[in-house]
Amino acid sequence: MNHSAAETGGNGFGDFFRRGALGALRRKAAVAFAVFAIAAVAACTDGPRVNAPGPVTEGSVSEQTGASVPPDADIDYELGTGDRLRVLVFGEPDLSGEFDVGGAGVVALPLIGQVRARGLTLSAFEDAVETKLRDGYLTSPRVSVEVLNYRPFYIYGEVSSPGQYPYTSSMTVLNAVAVAGGYTYRANQDKVYITRGEGNEVEYPASQAVRVLPGDVLRVPERFF
Repeated sequence: MNHSAAETGGNGFGDFFRRGALGALRRKAAVAFAVFAIAAVAACTDGPRVNAPGPVTEGSVSEQTGASVPPDADIDYELGTGDRLRVLVFGEPDLSGEFDVGGAGVVALPLIGQVRARGLTLSAFEDAVETKLRDGYLTSPRVSVEVLNYRPFYIYGEVSSPGQYPYTSSMTVLNAVAVAGGYTYRANQDKVYITRGEGNEVEYPASQAVRVLPGDVLRVPERFF
């Protein structure tokens, strides 16, 4: 059957518009699928999450700076030159008293003489004193030791008042900065360098999770603009 030119032309325009509308729907569907696929991949990717900080613990990541907290950021205190100790030998008042850790890192005690203290924790020093007392003096000695006065710590660099300061128990990096008058305007407030004992200078995050120990030397670096 033959169709008129008007009918043929009408059907041609109708097919054109229908094909155009169908193509647009297909393009919209493809875009929606691509967006969904990208979101799904992002949700499965390992890595940091925005606004989801974890707790600050030993060897973890500092919530303030994102820097790794070294495992020695919170360690037992070790005795050193300048510490003043109270040594109590139970039942033996003549052997008890207050003593200083001398320049050689030893404590001179009654009866048993010099006992090395530098580099030992309190419990290790108690064991050392008990061992010496047990060696020909007391059968079952019991010793308790506490620190009366800690040796000072030192802080310099980009703090308002660098210098030597008395140590207080459980001091942290942020406490030490506050004692020194706070940061200068040039300070890098994300990190601090600490020299501990005879070791090398080590970088730590400027975090409340990092403890300062007596005798530590802290350096607050300058930030780069």
